[in-house]
Amino acid sequence: MKRILLCCGTGVATSTVVNKKVEEELKKRGHAGDFTISQCKAAEVPSKSPNFDLCVTTVPLSFKCDCPIVVATGIIINRGTEEIYNNIEKALWSE
Repeated sequence: MKRILLCCGTGVATSTVVNKKVEEELKKRGHAGDFTISQCKAAEVPSKSPNFDLCVTTVPLSFKCDCPIVVATGIIINRGTEEIYNNIEKALWSE
């Protein structure tokens, strides 16, 4: 089971929108049941990231992160989404 840490500035609004979209896309790509997504504030990333396989963020991170990061701001504005989803999938499941 892959664990995704999804963060935005406050861990509420933007991350909730992106959470739903990432979840839907990963299920479409055949990964249903293979991942979990947890939301947090960007400031919580340093303490939470050691327990995750990937951090997906909607804000630039100036904090230490102990797992790979994918910037997903484009999902909010519907730009470059295919590349973002490909990067998420690659970070989690490529050998």
